[in-house]
Amino acid sequence: MTIEVDYRFPGGVDAERQAKIIAVGQTAGTWSDRFARRESALRSHLAEVTNIRTESSGESVATVCFPEINVENDIPSLLTMIFGKYSMAGTAKVMAVRLPASYGMRSRLGIAGIRDRLGVFDRPLVMAIFKPALGLTASDHAEILAEVAIAGLDIIKDDEILGDLASAPTLERLRACREVIARVKQETGRTVLYAVNVTGNATKIVERARMLVKEGANALLLNVLAYGFSVLEAIASDPEINVPIFAHPALAGALCISPDCGLAYSVVLGTLMAHAGADAVLYPAHYGNLPFDAAEEGKIRDILRDRGVFPVPSAGIHPGIIPKVLTDYGQDVILNAGTGIMDHPDGPGSGVKAFFEALHRVEKGESFSLENIPDCPLRRAIEKWGI
Repeated sequence: MTIEVDYRFPGGVDAERQAKIIAVGQTAGTWSDRFARRESALRSHLAEVTNIRTESSGESVATVCFPEINVENDIPSLLTMIFGKYSMAGTAKVMAVRLPASYGMRSRLGIAGIRDRLGVFDRPLVMAIFKPALGLTASDHAEILAEVAIAGLDIIKDDEILGDLASAPTLERLRACREVIARVKQETGRTVLYAVNVTGNATKIVERARMLVKEGANALLLNVLAYGFSVLEAIASDPEINVPIFAHPALAGALCISPDCGLAYSVVLGTLMAHAGADAVLYPAHYGNLPFDAAEEGKIRDILRDRGVFPVPSAGIHPGIIPKVLTDYGQDVILNAGTGIMDHPDGPGSGVKAFFEALHRVEKGESFSLENIPDCPLRRAIEKWGI
């Protein structure tokens, strides 16, 4: 089996020469007559340049095929092979990585498992983010959760910035919110997932994830790029951690935003996350408040779904854009909103209700023009954020 990687080079760069440098330099390298007797074994580790094409923009894309025997079936060794040292050599961007289906690991739960845990199978899921991100106490979190949960929310997560801080220690937040989740379950029969942000250094983070699950955490949030893909793989493969893992994209811009260097967003937030065990992956939506390319967003969505991973378009999602989201995503999507729920004029509970009213109007084929919407949470959301 081989691993195919597409590298894009700016106009004026000798793409064929650079691709050959990658094929040799990122694999076995060169050798002298001293190792002539090992020629066959050495050649089995070399990569091969299989295609070079020139785009209308003048850029070139080269495809290099690497032997799978060069890596350890994980993401860190893969990244080291395909781009490690060469990433410092000049202008080149990894645009696509095509891995064997068996490479890495699949999510333990993914779309089907998350839906099963929530008991929701026929609509998009609605997710909120605790806001403000910092400065709230554990009891503040519980109070907010109670308001949005009773309004019908499916999932809530910590803000990625919120770690195990003295103002609201992770375990205290979990214990306070766990009581709300249990009460909602008892009163309504509904399950609400709370993705707790798992943090800590490399010697403690997996054990901390185990501890949180033992304390009742029913989902986890991980800043994968800050802590490393190996941490995601370790948590996702641990038999004691049987809850969905929500992968946050924090730091992705540092790796992906340059047009001529780094890796494409669809590689980092799509391919790598999907082969490292994430159950759901957050990333910017092109109609949100971060600059993001619609085509790249679509690639992420399709790569994740092909591996059964939930796509979670984020950053600026509000009720008024739900028709656009459902046109692009259909039913298998998690609608993730921070201010789009928490800053609703009538409070977070009304923010949740506005999302469900939006879903209902889309289902019925009804207009989102203000003159057609009665006085309700959705109307006030559209008055504030538009469509």
